Amino acid sequence: MKLFVGIDVGGTTSTIAVGDQDRNVLCVSEQFATRSEDGPDATIGDIAKVIQREITTLGKTLADLESISLATPGPATKDGILLATPNLDPRLWDRVPIRARLEKVFADLGSPIPVRYVGDGQAAALGEYSVRTGKIHWPDAPTENVDDEFDSLFMVAVGTGLGGGEVRDGVTIQGTKGRAGHAGHLMLPMHAFRYEHDRKLQVGNAFCTAESAVSLTALTHQLGYRLTLDCWKDHPLNKHPGSNRDKAKQLRELAASGDALARELFDDQARALGTALLMINYIGDYDRLVMGGGVCGLSSELRDRYLEAVRKSYYDDSLDGFRDFDQFSFSVCGDEASVIGSLVYAYGT
Repeated sequence: MKLFVGIDVGGTTSTIAVGDQDRNVLCVSEQFATRSEDGPDATIGDIAKVIQREITTLGKTLADLESISLATPGPATKDGILLATPNLDPRLWDRVPIRARLEKVFADLGSPIPVRYVGDGQAAALGEYSVRTGKIHWPDAPTENVDDEFDSLFMVAVGTGLGGGEVRDGVTIQGTKGRAGHAGHLMLPMHAFRYEHDRKLQVGNAFCTAESAVSLTALTHQLGYRLTLDCWKDHPLNKHPGSNRDKAKQLRELAASGDALARELFDDQARALGTALLMINYIGDYDRLVMGGGVCGLSSELRDRYLEAVRKSYYDDSLDGFRDFDQFSFSVCGDEASVIGSLVYAYGT
Protein backbone atom coordinates (compact mmCIF):
# COMPACT_ATOMS: atom_id res chain seq x y z
CA MET A 1 0.00 0.00 0.00
CA LYS A 2 1.44 3.34 -1.08
CA LEU A 3 1.27 6.28 1.32
CA PHE A 4 0.98 10.01 0.72
CA VAL A 5 1.89 12.81 3.13
CA GLY A 6 0.61 16.35 3.48
CA ILE A 7 2.46 18.95 5.55
CA ASP A 8 1.13 22.25 6.83
CA VAL A 9 3.80 24.66 8.11
CA GLY A 10 2.20 27.46 10.13
CA GLY A 11 3.71 30.57 11.63
CA THR A 12 3.36 29.00 15.09
CA THR A 13 2.72 25.26 14.70
CA SER A 14 2.96 22.60 12.00
CA THR A 15 1.02 19.39 11.27
CA ILE A 16 1.42 16.21 9.21
CA ALA A 17 -1.33 14.08 7.61
CA VAL A 18 -0.86 10.63 6.06
CA GLY A 19 -3.23 9.02 3.56
CA ASP A 20 -3.37 5.81 1.55
CA GLN A 21 -3.71 5.26 -2.18
CA ASP A 22 -7.51 5.11 -1.88
CA ARG A 23 -7.63 8.64 -0.45
CA ASN A 24 -8.35 7.58 3.09
CA VAL A 25 -6.83 9.82 5.76
CA LEU A 26 -4.98 7.39 8.03
CA CYS A 27 -3.73 9.87 10.63
CA VAL A 28 -3.24 13.54 11.42
CA SER A 29 -0.36 14.29 13.76
CA GLU A 30 -0.53 16.43 16.86
CA GLN A 31 0.50 19.99 16.18
CA PHE A 32 4.18 20.60 16.86
CA ALA A 33 6.11 23.86 17.19
CA THR A 34 7.32 25.26 13.87
CA ARG A 35 10.36 26.76 15.65
CA SER A 36 10.57 29.34 12.88
CA GLU A 37 12.81 31.55 15.00
CA ASP A 38 15.46 28.79 14.86
CA GLY A 39 15.55 28.98 11.07
CA PRO A 40 14.45 26.70 8.22
CA ASP A 41 16.93 23.90 8.86
CA ALA A 42 15.46 23.29 12.32
CA THR A 43 11.91 23.32 10.97
CA ILE A 44 12.69 21.04 8.03
CA GLY A 45 14.51 18.62 10.34
CA ASP A 46 11.52 18.48 12.69
CA ILE A 47 9.16 17.84 9.78
CA ALA A 48 11.24 14.91 8.54
CA LYS A 49 11.34 13.40 12.04
CA VAL A 50 7.57 13.67 12.51
CA ILE A 51 6.94 12.09 9.10
CA GLN A 52 9.21 9.17 9.99
CA ARG A 53 7.49 8.78 13.36
CA GLU A 54 3.98 8.78 11.87
CA ILE A 55 4.96 6.33 9.12
CA THR A 56 6.55 4.00 11.66
CA THR A 57 3.44 4.14 13.86
CA LEU A 58 1.44 2.92 10.86
CA GLY A 59 3.80 -0.01 10.49
CA LYS A 60 5.35 1.35 7.30
CA THR A 61 8.71 2.68 6.16
CA LEU A 62 9.83 5.60 4.02
CA ALA A 63 10.00 3.17 1.10
CA ASP A 64 6.17 3.10 1.17
CA LEU A 65 5.93 6.85 0.57
CA GLU A 66 4.80 7.81 -2.93
CA SER A 67 4.58 11.59 -2.67
CA ILE A 68 4.78 14.49 -0.19
CA SER A 69 3.09 17.87 -0.40
CA LEU A 70 4.28 20.91 1.54
CA ALA A 71 2.09 23.93 2.37
CA THR A 72 3.51 27.09 3.93
CA PRO A 73 2.50 30.71 4.43
CA GLY A 74 3.24 32.79 1.35
CA PRO A 75 4.08 34.52 -0.78
CA ALA A 76 6.23 31.93 -2.48
CA THR A 77 7.01 30.74 -5.98
CA LYS A 78 5.27 27.74 -7.49
CA ASP A 79 8.43 25.75 -6.78
CA GLY A 80 8.31 26.55 -3.07
CA ILE A 81 10.86 29.34 -2.76
CA LEU A 82 9.66 31.62 0.04
CA LEU A 83 9.42 35.35 -0.64
CA ALA A 84 9.63 37.37 2.59
CA THR A 85 6.48 35.92 4.08
CA PRO A 86 5.27 38.05 7.03
CA ASN A 87 4.61 34.98 9.22
CA LEU A 88 8.11 33.49 8.94
CA ASP A 89 10.89 35.91 9.90
CA PRO A 90 12.24 37.21 6.54
CA ARG A 91 15.71 37.61 8.08
CA LEU A 92 15.89 33.84 8.29
CA TRP A 93 13.40 32.62 5.69
CA ASP A 94 13.48 34.95 2.68
CA ARG A 95 14.42 33.13 -0.56
CA VAL A 96 14.59 29.77 1.19
CA PRO A 97 13.86 26.93 -1.32
CA ILE A 98 11.94 24.98 1.31
CA ARG A 99 10.44 22.42 -1.08
CA ALA A 100 13.82 21.53 -2.58
CA ARG A 101 15.46 21.39 0.85
CA LEU A 102 12.87 18.97 2.20
CA GLU A 103 13.22 16.80 -0.90
CA LYS A 104 17.00 16.72 -0.36
CA VAL A 105 16.56 15.60 3.27
CA PHE A 106 14.75 12.46 2.14
CA ALA A 107 17.22 11.85 -0.68
CA ASP A 108 20.03 12.04 1.90
CA LEU A 109 18.15 9.48 4.02
CA GLY A 110 18.28 7.09 1.05
CA SER A 111 14.58 7.49 0.24
CA PRO A 112 14.18 9.97 -2.62
CA ILE A 113 10.55 11.13 -2.55
CA PRO A 114 9.05 13.84 -4.77
CA VAL A 115 7.85 16.88 -2.82
CA ARG A 116 5.17 19.19 -4.22
CA TYR A 117 4.46 22.73 -3.03
CA VAL A 118 1.19 24.62 -2.47
CA GLY A 119 0.38 27.78 -0.51
CA ASP A 120 -1.26 27.17 2.85
CA GLY A 121 -4.38 29.18 2.01
CA GLN A 122 -4.71 27.33 -1.29
CA ALA A 123 -4.30 24.05 0.58
CA ALA A 124 -6.95 25.01 3.15
CA ALA A 125 -9.49 25.72 0.42
CA LEU A 126 -8.65 22.43 -1.31
CA GLY A 127 -8.98 20.50 1.95
CA GLU A 128 -12.34 22.09 2.72
CA TYR A 129 -13.65 21.44 -0.78
CA SER A 130 -12.41 17.84 -0.81
CA VAL A 131 -13.96 16.94 2.55
CA ARG A 132 -17.28 18.65 1.79
CA THR A 133 -17.62 16.95 -1.60
CA GLY A 134 -16.35 13.53 -0.48
CA LYS A 135 -13.20 13.67 -2.64
CA ILE A 136 -11.18 12.48 0.37
CA HIS A 137 -12.32 10.23 3.17
CA TRP A 138 -11.51 11.51 6.65
CA PRO A 139 -13.10 9.59 9.53
CA ASP A 140 -12.71 12.56 11.89
CA ALA A 141 -14.58 14.99 9.64
CA PRO A 142 -17.97 16.11 10.95
CA THR A 143 -20.95 14.80 9.02
CA GLU A 144 -22.61 18.14 8.29
CA ASN A 145 -21.99 19.58 4.82
CA VAL A 146 -20.22 16.40 3.65
CA ASP A 147 -21.27 15.26 0.15
CA ASP A 148 -22.29 18.83 -0.61
CA GLU A 149 -22.48 19.71 -4.31
CA PHE A 150 -21.08 23.01 -5.55
CA ASP A 151 -18.51 24.29 -8.02
CA SER A 152 -16.61 27.11 -6.30
CA LEU A 153 -15.41 28.05 -2.84
CA PHE A 154 -13.26 30.72 -1.26
CA MET A 155 -11.88 30.07 2.20
CA VAL A 156 -10.15 32.39 4.62
CA ALA A 157 -8.10 30.87 7.45
CA VAL A 158 -7.72 32.99 10.58
CA GLY A 159 -4.47 32.11 12.30
CA THR A 160 -1.21 33.89 13.08
CA GLY A 161 -2.02 35.70 9.83
CA LEU A 162 -4.99 35.56 7.46
CA GLY A 163 -4.64 33.07 4.63
CA GLY A 164 -6.95 32.60 1.69
CA GLY A 165 -7.57 30.21 -1.16
CA GLU A 166 -9.93 29.42 -4.01
CA VAL A 167 -11.16 26.18 -5.50
CA ARG A 168 -13.09 26.24 -8.76
CA ASP A 169 -14.33 23.12 -10.56
CA GLY A 170 -12.32 20.97 -8.17
CA VAL A 171 -9.00 22.69 -8.82
CA THR A 172 -7.12 24.87 -6.36
CA ILE A 173 -6.31 28.17 -8.07
CA GLN A 174 -2.63 29.04 -7.75
CA GLY A 175 -2.19 31.80 -10.32
CA THR A 176 0.52 32.38 -12.90
CA LYS A 177 3.30 32.44 -10.31
CA GLY A 178 1.62 30.53 -7.49
CA ARG A 179 0.63 33.58 -5.44
CA ALA A 180 -3.16 33.54 -5.74
CA GLY A 181 -5.41 33.84 -2.71
CA HIS A 182 -3.66 36.46 -0.58
CA ALA A 183 -6.90 37.82 0.85
CA GLY A 184 -5.13 38.88 4.03
CA HIS A 185 -3.44 41.71 2.15
CA LEU A 186 -6.57 43.31 0.76
CA MET A 187 -6.82 46.93 1.89
CA LEU A 188 -9.72 47.67 4.23
CA PRO A 189 -11.54 51.00 4.64
CA MET A 190 -10.69 53.10 7.68
CA HIS A 191 -14.04 52.39 9.33
CA ALA A 192 -13.10 48.71 9.63
CA PHE A 193 -10.83 49.68 12.56
CA ARG A 194 -12.21 50.94 15.87
CA TYR A 195 -9.19 53.01 16.89
CA GLU A 196 -6.49 54.84 14.98
CA HIS A 197 -3.98 52.65 16.83
CA ASP A 198 -5.53 49.59 15.17
CA ARG A 199 -4.76 51.06 11.74
CA LYS A 200 -1.07 51.32 12.56
CA LEU A 201 -0.26 47.63 12.39
CA GLN A 202 1.91 47.04 9.33
CA VAL A 203 1.62 43.58 7.82
CA GLY A 204 3.95 42.96 4.93
CA ASN A 205 4.37 46.36 3.27
CA ALA A 206 0.98 47.91 4.07
CA PHE A 207 -1.28 49.21 6.81
CA CYS A 208 -5.05 48.74 7.15
CA THR A 209 -5.04 45.29 5.56
CA ALA A 210 -7.48 42.47 6.28
CA GLU A 211 -4.70 40.63 8.14
CA SER A 212 -4.00 43.67 10.32
CA ALA A 213 -7.64 43.41 11.46
CA VAL A 214 -8.29 39.65 11.36
CA SER A 215 -5.52 37.46 12.81
CA LEU A 216 -3.81 36.55 16.06
CA THR A 217 -1.23 39.21 15.19
CA ALA A 218 -4.06 41.77 14.95
CA LEU A 219 -5.66 40.66 18.21
CA THR A 220 -2.31 41.00 19.98
CA HIS A 221 -1.83 44.51 18.62
CA GLN A 222 -5.36 45.62 19.45
CA LEU A 223 -5.47 44.05 22.90
CA GLY A 224 -2.24 45.71 24.00
CA TYR A 225 -3.70 49.13 23.24
CA ARG A 226 -7.12 48.49 24.76
CA LEU A 227 -5.58 47.42 28.05
CA THR A 228 -4.03 50.91 28.34
CA LEU A 229 -7.44 52.62 28.09
CA ASP A 230 -9.16 53.86 31.24
CA CYS A 231 -12.28 51.81 30.48
CA TRP A 232 -10.24 48.57 30.67
CA LYS A 233 -7.65 49.49 33.32
CA ASP A 234 -9.20 47.06 35.81
CA HIS A 235 -9.42 44.18 33.35
CA PRO A 236 -7.97 40.91 34.74
CA LEU A 237 -5.54 40.62 31.80
CA ASN A 238 -3.70 43.69 33.11
CA LYS A 239 -2.62 41.53 36.05
CA HIS A 240 -1.54 38.64 33.84
CA PRO A 241 2.27 38.23 33.76
CA GLY A 242 2.49 37.05 30.14
CA SER A 243 3.10 38.98 26.92
CA ASN A 244 0.27 40.57 24.95
CA ARG A 245 0.43 37.59 22.60
CA ASP A 246 -0.01 35.21 25.55
CA LYS A 247 -2.96 37.28 26.68
CA ALA A 248 -4.49 37.31 23.20
CA LYS A 249 -4.49 33.52 23.20
CA GLN A 250 -6.86 33.63 26.19
CA LEU A 251 -9.47 35.74 24.44
CA ARG A 252 -11.58 32.86 23.08
CA GLU A 253 -12.04 31.44 26.59
CA LEU A 254 -12.73 34.88 28.03
CA ALA A 255 -15.26 35.66 25.31
CA ALA A 256 -17.05 32.38 26.02
CA SER A 257 -17.41 33.41 29.66
CA GLY A 258 -18.96 36.74 28.64
CA ASP A 259 -15.95 39.02 28.99
CA ALA A 260 -16.90 42.36 27.41
CA LEU A 261 -13.43 43.24 26.11
CA ALA A 262 -12.90 39.86 24.47
CA ARG A 263 -16.31 40.03 22.83
CA GLU A 264 -15.65 43.54 21.56
CA LEU A 265 -12.44 42.39 19.93
CA PHE A 266 -14.09 39.41 18.21
CA ASP A 267 -17.05 41.57 17.10
CA ASP A 268 -14.62 44.02 15.52
CA GLN A 269 -12.76 41.17 13.84
CA ALA A 270 -15.96 39.66 12.44
CA ARG A 271 -17.12 42.97 10.99
CA ALA A 272 -13.75 43.50 9.30
CA LEU A 273 -13.89 39.96 7.91
CA GLY A 274 -17.37 40.58 6.51
CA THR A 275 -15.99 43.56 4.59
CA ALA A 276 -13.08 41.47 3.25
CA LEU A 277 -15.41 38.65 2.18
CA LEU A 278 -17.56 41.11 0.27
CA MET A 279 -14.50 42.29 -1.69
CA ILE A 280 -13.57 38.69 -2.39
CA ASN A 281 -17.05 37.80 -3.62
CA TYR A 282 -17.24 40.87 -5.85
CA ILE A 283 -14.34 39.39 -7.82
CA GLY A 284 -15.09 35.67 -7.65
CA ASP A 285 -18.88 35.27 -7.20
CA TYR A 286 -18.42 32.04 -5.25
CA ASP A 287 -20.90 29.32 -4.28
CA ARG A 288 -19.47 29.14 -0.74
CA LEU A 289 -17.55 31.55 1.52
CA VAL A 290 -15.89 29.64 4.35
CA MET A 291 -14.14 30.81 7.52
CA GLY A 292 -11.50 28.54 9.01
CA GLY A 293 -8.65 28.55 11.46
CA GLY A 294 -8.83 29.70 15.05
CA VAL A 295 -12.35 31.14 14.85
CA CYS A 296 -13.68 27.58 14.45
CA GLY A 297 -12.68 27.06 18.09
CA LEU A 298 -15.14 29.65 19.37
CA SER A 299 -17.99 28.37 21.52
CA SER A 300 -21.26 27.60 19.75
CA GLU A 301 -22.90 30.80 21.03
CA LEU A 302 -19.92 32.90 19.96
CA ARG A 303 -19.78 31.27 16.54
CA ASP A 304 -23.39 32.32 15.97
CA ARG A 305 -22.59 35.84 17.14
CA TYR A 306 -19.47 36.00 14.96
CA LEU A 307 -21.28 34.69 11.88
CA GLU A 308 -24.10 37.20 12.33
CA ALA A 309 -21.58 40.08 12.57
CA VAL A 310 -19.87 38.85 9.38
CA ARG A 311 -23.21 38.69 7.56
CA LYS A 312 -24.32 42.13 8.72
CA SER A 313 -21.07 43.76 7.68
CA TYR A 314 -21.23 42.04 4.28
CA TYR A 315 -24.87 42.99 3.65
CA ASP A 316 -24.58 46.57 4.93
CA ASP A 317 -22.04 47.49 2.24
CA SER A 318 -22.95 45.12 -0.59
CA LEU A 319 -24.53 45.92 -3.93
CA ASP A 320 -28.14 44.78 -4.28
CA GLY A 321 -27.13 42.02 -6.66
CA PHE A 322 -24.92 40.44 -4.00
CA ARG A 323 -27.39 40.54 -1.12
CA ASP A 324 -28.98 37.22 -2.04
CA PHE A 325 -25.79 35.40 -1.05
CA ASP A 326 -26.39 33.25 2.04
CA GLN A 327 -23.67 30.59 1.96
CA PHE A 328 -21.40 31.79 4.79
CA SER A 329 -20.14 29.01 7.03
CA PHE A 330 -17.36 27.87 9.31
CA SER A 331 -14.92 25.25 8.08
CA VAL A 332 -15.88 21.62 8.62
CA CYS A 333 -12.14 20.90 8.89
CA GLY A 334 -11.30 23.48 11.56
CA ASP A 335 -7.59 24.03 12.07
CA GLU A 336 -6.80 20.98 9.93
CA ALA A 337 -8.06 22.24 6.56
CA SER A 338 -4.57 23.15 5.33
CA VAL A 339 -2.97 19.84 6.23
CA ILE A 340 -5.86 17.87 4.70
CA GLY A 341 -5.63 20.00 1.57
CA SER A 342 -1.89 19.50 1.42
CA LEU A 343 -2.48 15.77 1.59
CA VAL A 344 -4.99 16.01 -1.28
CA TYR A 345 -2.41 17.96 -3.27
CA ALA A 346 0.12 15.17 -2.74
CA TYR A 347 -2.11 12.89 -4.84
CA GLY A 348 -1.46 15.11 -7.83
CA THR A 349 -4.99 15.17 -9.26
